[in-house]
Amino acid sequence: MDERIRVVIAKPGLDGHDRGAKVVARALRDAGMEVVYTGLHQTPEQIVETVVQEDADAVGLSVLSGAHMTLFARLTELLRERGVDDVVVFGGGIIPEEDVPELRRIGVTGIFTPGATTTEIVEWVREHVGEPAGT
Repeated sequence: MDERIRVVIAKPGLDGHDRGAKVVARALRDAGMEVVYTGLHQTPEQIVETVVQEDADAVGLSVLSGAHMTLFARLTELLRERGVDDVVVFGGGIIPEEDVPELRRIGVTGIFTPGATTTEIVEWVREHVGEPAGT
């Protein structure tokens, strides 16, 4: 049985800048995790479907467009609707500090803004996978 952590990295919405998402995906893969990168312009529905199909342990969104509140809220809502309560949700991008408490309230457990290192993200994923989402 494969015990590797399975992570979906997604780039939702219309933002076409995916270098950061690819860097994080590569860092997680280099750390021994199984990573599925969904590519650009994914809807929350498509991302949740991938999470379910891949039996992912975590899902990370990269949002630079300013639509983070809407995209994260819809993703966490869809996960709840599907009964997926054991997937850790995290993300990064241009996220104002004042939005962090609401993101945490809706179930986004890790938020990485510009300046976060790949080492920090890898260690965070290792520490948080296996915990119930939203803790």
